[in-house]
Amino acid sequence: MSIQLKVPSIVCEGCADTITKAIAALDADAKVKVDLSAKTAEIESQRSEAEIKDAIAAVGHTVEG
Repeated sequence: MSIQLKVPSIVCEGCADTITKAIAALDADAKVKVDLSAKTAEIESQRSEAEIKDAIAAVGHTVEG
């Protein structure tokens, strides 16, 4: 399933890397694309949107929508 999330707390590549690693820990097969300028994360994963939002929030990022 493809999920697009607005993550306004993304400010740098380090943020993108942290988010990518958090999702990979949840689903090793997930594909993650973080757009720094748009402050979005697009995730292809078998996990639910709620689980992905929780993983992103657990590493200190804010998720909208």
